[in-house]
Amino acid sequence: MSTASFGTSPASGAPYPGASSSGAPYPGAPSPGASSARRTGRVTRPRFGFGLVGPRRDRHSVPLEQLEALALPVGDDGMVIGVDAEGRPAVLGINRPVPYDVTLIGGLWTAQVLALRAAATGARVAVETGRAQAWTALAQAAGGGQPCITLHDVGRVPPQGASAGSPVVVVRDCGMRPPRGRVVSAPWQSVVTLLPYLSPVAPRLLEKSSLVGVQRVSPDEAAQIGRIMSLPRHEYEALSTLADGVTLWCTPNDRQFVMTQATDAETGLLGGARRMD
Repeated sequence: MSTASFGTSPASGAPYPGASSSGAPYPGAPSPGASSARRTGRVTRPRFGFGLVGPRRDRHSVPLEQLEALALPVGDDGMVIGVDAEGRPAVLGINRPVPYDVTLIGGLWTAQVLALRAAATGARVAVETGRAQAWTALAQAAGGGQPCITLHDVGRVPPQGASAGSPVVVVRDCGMRPPRGRVVSAPWQSVVTLLPYLSPVAPRLLEKSSLVGVQRVSPDEAAQIGRIMSLPRHEYEALSTLADGVTLWCTPNDRQFVMTQATDAETGLLGGARRMD
């Protein structure tokens, strides 16, 4: 068994707990060499407030042409929603000072992973749903007993009072034809709308969303989504062949396929990735 070492005993003459490094028996006491210093006239003044003098080392310098090598691969802040094709983390900044709408055409599993990870960033998550039983276990498990994920009937989400210090994410799981929500996106309040499939209201939602996620859909739905989102043919044709857990995330200026990989805790709570519920 190893023991922690706090110094040697006073009998050895070395420092011990509570002793000063100068050899004085207690802090503030004169050191053994203080009297001899007075006799020789060489009295060293204490360095009040500066502590001990540390080791002196050469300064480090980098040639100008090598400065770029010091750059760190730091991306946007937010929650990790998966990895891209190169295995790099894909990060979504969900808490924003401007209104932010997200539409996900996909499965409940992915929406619930997003809700858990949004709560992990410190956001309060309000779930508007007509199938509360599918969300109850998640709401009870999240937050370690704190009500960070709350459930509400469709059309019954109260004002959330979002702020920079208390951001809110509203998840709308209201079926194929979600009614217009009472609580809409606002500064520090994002709204994520889940659609299980493409529906008649989908074009309106996709056009007004800041971010759109699409999981596996039928070839006909893929072609329609391609027209709405102006996707190249090879991308919208791939939508009918995506594996479970893979999502094409689209903004007006960017597109990225992302694989959402659950943590052990998420798998224990939600099971494995799946497109169908």
